[in-house]
Amino acid sequence: MSQEPEQIVIIGSGCAGLTAALYSARAQLAPTVLTGAMPGGLLTTTSIVENYPGFPEGIDGTELMINMQQQAERFGANVKFGSTVEAVDLSERPFKLTVDGEPMQTQTLIIASGAGHRHLGLDSEARLDKKGVTYCATCDGALPMFRDQPLVVVGGGDSACEEATFLTRFGSKVYLVHRRDELRASKIMAERTLENDKIEMVWDSEVEEILGDDKVSGVRLRNNKTETEQTVECAGVFVAIGHVPNTQIFKEQLEMDDAGYITRIEGAQTSVPGVFVAGDCSDKVYRQAVTAAGMGCAAAIEAERLLASESQ
Repeated sequence: MSQEPEQIVIIGSGCAGLTAALYSARAQLAPTVLTGAMPGGLLTTTSIVENYPGFPEGIDGTELMINMQQQAERFGANVKFGSTVEAVDLSERPFKLTVDGEPMQTQTLIIASGAGHRHLGLDSEARLDKKGVTYCATCDGALPMFRDQPLVVVGGGDSACEEATFLTRFGSKVYLVHRRDELRASKIMAERTLENDKIEMVWDSEVEEILGDDKVSGVRLRNNKTETEQTVECAGVFVAIGHVPNTQIFKEQLEMDDAGYITRIEGAQTSVPGVFVAGDCSDKVYRQAVTAAGMGCAAAIEAERLLASESQ
């Protein structure tokens, strides 16, 4: 890879990264996008996206990301597929990266490395992924396969309660499976969940197996106090046990919260001037494609303004 410093390097190629690439490319900054091992990010794990503006009939998640990539490339973005950042040195500019064992330098850096869904770790979960197992009720809850069917949500925090409540609009009944005997969610969210007639709590229980051949047909649960098992029939399993931000290589170089989400100091700026952040690696509140895209836009504009101010 070239030793000449890039003007902008973008780590990640989800909605945040590719929107940042589009804006910085149109500013004639020739951004380099490092996709990592998962080009397109988490949206490529969603079969259909129905809540991204401009697609009244919905659009396949992978197709949407390919469209974004091609749009950024049209204006000069350089997308390097499979390129993985192995190490970073943000102590001085230009920033130093190690990408697939090779050095790279950049005057500004946009981190859009996203986050991964925390999984149950079951073989049956992996086998039935996209076949009734999902990690985003907002993304997938309205799909025809889930309408008027019993559904299972796994988790006990705010996200799980929000997902369960959201799914009552579509499913015939929602079982909220939690491994403890009380919710970890905020008081108002817990009360709202427990008062909803369409939500049935399954306390002290964990998913042992997700049942089904070509699609989800139910779950086998184990009560962790009595050790008894039960089977619950359902058409979908929504896993809402948290996210893991992909920020490990930036630890001790950027300010983060306890969960590893990169702190935004002002706008898209991080604790290191010249390093900007966008999307799920910094956002644990919304985690939507459209908000990630907006943050990517902001990061690119701020990076472009910094470079412009320094060239005067």
